[in-house]
Amino acid sequence: MSDGFDTPQAAEDAYYDALESRDADLMARVWDDSPDIACMLPMQPLVQGVQVRNMMRDLLRSDVPIDIRVTHIRWVELGDVAIHYAQEHNNAAQAPPDAPGIFATNIFRRRGDAGWTMILHQNSPPPPDGPPPGR
Repeated sequence: MSDGFDTPQAAEDAYYDALESRDADLMARVWDDSPDIACMLPMQPLVQGVQVRNMMRDLLRSDVPIDIRVTHIRWVELGDVAIHYAQEHNNAAQAPPDAPGIFATNIFRRRGDAGWTMILHQNSPPPPDGPPPGR
């Protein structure tokens, strides 16, 4: 079992810190050890369980520039599950300052005294320009 974090926010902060510092050991602590963990990125296949750890390890070893600024949209905590909605801006991508960020959903689980760990990270492309479609 991973040595989790005291709060979902601490786990989320560690996730983004691990990305930016390319710290594989910290990233391994962030993710739960369950085969049920998952990561869904735009235009990529769903990865689950050990595949998530392998994908993250490969990302941290790559030369992809990472400098993420996170804007929190909403946090929901339901007992031992926490859902964080955020918008990510990769400053390293050198996008214009007014470019929309990528929406992210980070879900965490608490396992008693073992603490909080991530069980899902999902990104979606930014919304299209203009008003949202009618319902």
